[in-house]
Amino acid sequence: MYQKVSLLTVLGLVMVLAGHGCCADNTLEQPPKGFVALFNGKDLTGWKGLVADPIKRSKMSPQELAKAQLLADKRMAEHWQVKDGALVFDGKGDNLCTVKDYGDFELLVDFKIEAGSDSGIYLRASPQVQIWDTANWPEGSGGLYNNKKAPSKPLTCADNPIGQWNTFRITMVAEKVTVYLNDVLVVDDVVMENYWEPNKPVYSSGPIELQAHKTVLSFRNIFIRQIPQTETLFNGKDLTGWQDRAEEKGHWKVENGVLCTEGSQGGWLSTTEEYENFELELEFRVPPGGNSGIFLRASHEHEPNIPYGGALEIQILDDYADKHSDLKPWQYTGSLYSMKAPARRVSKRANQWQKMVIVCNGPKLQVTLNGERIVDTNLNEHMDKLESNPALQRRKGYIGLQNYDGMRVEFRNIKISQL
Repeated sequence: MYQKVSLLTVLGLVMVLAGHGCCADNTLEQPPKGFVALFNGKDLTGWKGLVADPIKRSKMSPQELAKAQLLADKRMAEHWQVKDGALVFDGKGDNLCTVKDYGDFELLVDFKIEAGSDSGIYLRASPQVQIWDTANWPEGSGGLYNNKKAPSKPLTCADNPIGQWNTFRITMVAEKVTVYLNDVLVVDDVVMENYWEPNKPVYSSGPIELQAHKTVLSFRNIFIRQIPQTETLFNGKDLTGWQDRAEEKGHWKVENGVLCTEGSQGGWLSTTEEYENFELELEFRVPPGGNSGIFLRASHEHEPNIPYGGALEIQILDDYADKHSDLKPWQYTGSLYSMKAPARRVSKRANQWQKMVIVCNGPKLQVTLNGERIVDTNLNEHMDKLESNPALQRRKGYIGLQNYDGMRVEFRNIKISQL
């Protein structure tokens, strides 16, 4: 007999064993490596009062929301105070909310309650990871209380006695939540349901909230590590999320879950959204003699000049074709075209799927092809080419797929994580 254990569980256990668990008896003053503090231990900077629920807020005009927020902040200041480095609620107000919204994250937070207390942690403005007195609720804290279909109760009771500090480690990725309470796994990769709109998935982002529930309680050491969210750029069905920028339209299409183009030399396919710092992952396949490319931080204003001026280009090519045998080193697959050659040739021959991962983070650019890093450069080192390629100084733009010579080129599994 064995029990299936999720990846998040394994990661959590590794972090605990490595000494990264947040001990409830240890008062932390600095966030662990990779985390930032949501509470500075001195005042309510970074926090705001609760204004209604997400549905009602979405229906307010900017003016109505601003007016309501002023009232909520006033009420917050009356009932949430900082005492001895902790956030203390007097039991009479509303939830305390982060000013910022969060998507995927790992959250550390200490809490302490009194007898009969009832509270919780709202994730993305949705209730909740439960907190309460085990004398009244013996199943213990940490469960996803408002779930109706997915599990709502914790796996075990791991609460410390009333009056002692407890520590949550909460990880939320997409709809799934994992919770450790005092270094004990109590929720293992469970779907968090949408309390406000049960027929929809939980919201993709929203504030963290400390629940006010008519009882006195305290929080401290509130740290968060944001986890980059992965977005699927190609749904495998149609061109949703893409825009054909070719003068002659209709040559980009979807066949059997593959995004491809053939015919009509020139033109490119652009994302409808711009991206700044990101990790782009995709698979591509070229025919014998094929030639294509990935455009980064592309502009819609300088299209005729792509790749010179309109975008940075990561080359895609049949490196082994005879007609490409005399190209310059910076023209082969994975190169930052015209600027940085790949460190070595790791490309596959034509008609084989290949995987490319591109990281753009400020001026830093990295290319990994078929599992090997082949480009690691800083755009600032290439500013001697700025006149011919102004895209060198652009830090935000569209992602594009090139149709260079009318030959068929194929793409699939296109995903992006914003950094």
